[in-house]
Amino acid sequence: MKLIRGIHNLKHFPALKNGCVLTIGNFDGVHLGHQQIINGLLEKAKSSGLPSVVMIFEPQPREFFAKQHQTVEAPARLMRLRDKFHYLAKLGVDYLLCLHFNQAFSQQQPIEFIENLLINQLHIHYLSIGDDFHFGDKRSGNFHILQQAGQKWGFVVENSHTFCYGEQRISSSLIRALLHNDDLAQVKQQLGRDYSIRGRVAHGNKLGRTIGFPTANVMLNRRVSPIQGVYAVRVKLPQGEFYGIANVGNRPTINGTVPLLEVHIFDFNAVIYGQEIEVFFMQKVRSEIKFASFEQLKQQITQDVLVVKDYFERELCSTANGTN
Repeated sequence: MKLIRGIHNLKHFPALKNGCVLTIGNFDGVHLGHQQIINGLLEKAKSSGLPSVVMIFEPQPREFFAKQHQTVEAPARLMRLRDKFHYLAKLGVDYLLCLHFNQAFSQQQPIEFIENLLINQLHIHYLSIGDDFHFGDKRSGNFHILQQAGQKWGFVVENSHTFCYGEQRISSSLIRALLHNDDLAQVKQQLGRDYSIRGRVAHGNKLGRTIGFPTANVMLNRRVSPIQGVYAVRVKLPQGEFYGIANVGNRPTINGTVPLLEVHIFDFNAVIYGQEIEVFFMQKVRSEIKFASFEQLKQQITQDVLVVKDYFERELCSTANGTN
């Protein structure tokens, strides 16, 4: 999959001049509902012989407007751009088109967006979009306007129907709520995989190694994290997969202010600075706490590690006995 950053870079991708099939959205989490949309798009791309394109925005519109109005905080992100790229590429999408969402872009008239971008630049033949999709100045563009434009310019607009798990509509908002309530089992059902955070291992303050628990540190680079606390985790590294314990938060005991993911990987001592890792959250142990002393923190981590190792031993026994 190729990443296209900005409308101005479309000219560097001549394969799109003959047209494409397109879907538009945030695709935060690339959950099962998103996967259903993408699979339908790929089927259409195959039958039409055209490349598939997913259009997303940075920042996400709600993040932009929250910053503009400063009255509400934008919802926590499930994924950063690089994570969306990773999972959309795994699904087989040809192009990820990332557009900069700013004041000028938000104030376009719907017809400008359709004619200038969808018709003149992307030459779309097919558009898959939710029937609740709005765009343009004051959200005045909608599914009906896109259908009318399709009739005029000769492209097909189809509703990307809601995907449900049981009776629940799968959505990024629901997954955020489930993460907030520590319901990782339900999150896995909605995503089709365990919730994870990906990133490169960075140098930290190395306090963990002074108490016998060295950690791999990943900067979250987001204002709000969808999870917080101590977790039993599975860690995917270039060297293989390992179990471990992770803390997500600001580290209040040492007066930390920057959200950070810290992972202590069991039975692993290689130097992995700069390597990309993926941390899968399996079970929450406790919320983040500010301890009165560093010694108290050490004692609690020792206990947490025992809890996590016991969790994985039980999971492995369950798997061996065929109960999972």
